[in-house]
Amino acid sequence: MAVAWEERIEEIQREIQKAGGLDKTGEEIIAELRRTRKCLWEAEYSRKYDRNVGEALNWLEASVQVDGEAAEAVSEVFNRYGRGGAVLSTDFDDELSDTAVVTVKTYLPLDEEGLKTRRRIEEALWHMSQIYPLPPPEFRELTEDDWAHAWKKHYHVLHVGQRIVIKPSWQEYKPRPDEIVIELDPGMAFGTGLHPTTQMCLQALEEHLEPGAKVLDLGTGSGILAIAAAKLGAGSVLALDNDPLAVRAARANVQSNGVPDIVTVEPGSLDKAAEEFELVLVNILARVIVELADQGLVDRVRPAGLMIAAGIIEEQEAEVAAALGEHGLEIVERRQEKDWVALVGGWR
Repeated sequence: MAVAWEERIEEIQREIQKAGGLDKTGEEIIAELRRTRKCLWEAEYSRKYDRNVGEALNWLEASVQVDGEAAEAVSEVFNRYGRGGAVLSTDFDDELSDTAVVTVKTYLPLDEEGLKTRRRIEEALWHMSQIYPLPPPEFRELTEDDWAHAWKKHYHVLHVGQRIVIKPSWQEYKPRPDEIVIELDPGMAFGTGLHPTTQMCLQALEEHLEPGAKVLDLGTGSGILAIAAAKLGAGSVLALDNDPLAVRAARANVQSNGVPDIVTVEPGSLDKAAEEFELVLVNILARVIVELADQGLVDRVRPAGLMIAAGIIEEQEAEVAAALGEHGLEIVERRQEKDWVALVGGWR
């Protein structure tokens, strides 16, 4: 309604200008129309989103079943457009199969703007399907209560490695004395701990981080790796991301986890990290790692330091290893979970 009103007001304004311009009376009419539109929008917003109002908003669940290679690309689309970002669940064709089937879901409010967002998602996935085979997304309508249950059921207390626990804010958990707890709710930024690349990074981080180390987290997303590094004993962490939504989400997560004195979140990429670090974390797309390698990524690793690189499909591993090797970094450790690979590199 609000969008349609604004478009109609602009049409009226253009017609008046064509007829000789706005006089004082015309300006007052336009101002009054805008005030009316604002009141209608506020009433509409309150009706749909105010939890104190009895009428609840319905939702659209969008889902796509893909293989592991396509899951991250679809997640990028859903993280950008969906309310609460993307959620992923993995199944296998049968008990003996290594072929993963990943269901990627997101949720849209069932209103005028949500329907426009649905079209944007359909268009984005169609363009992707011209490069890599994807089925069309499936949509189903949910009530408010169905929606709350649908996305929350994907998030439980998650144990990663020996000591790391990731939990959503609505669940209680009593940690063991040696465990560190990261409280993280799903949001618009990639990285909730569910994805294999994030889990492998956390495992490698737990194993290789030295107390007091200076850490760079490039492409921080939700900030999960930066927060984990801080809680595992890093002296300082610089977390960078080009996405403004990720920067806001990471800053909020750093604050809620009580590590703002250790973790600094900034917008940007390598240009914001001029110094050297004992540990560099790069959990992004393989092609981006290759590009960054030619832009000085390896130079950010201090002598005797390490880099943990992930977001790599098995077929892309050789290209990433070669790109890092060209600049002097040798792969000293390799981790794999189904289609996904994480590499640990150090100076030769």
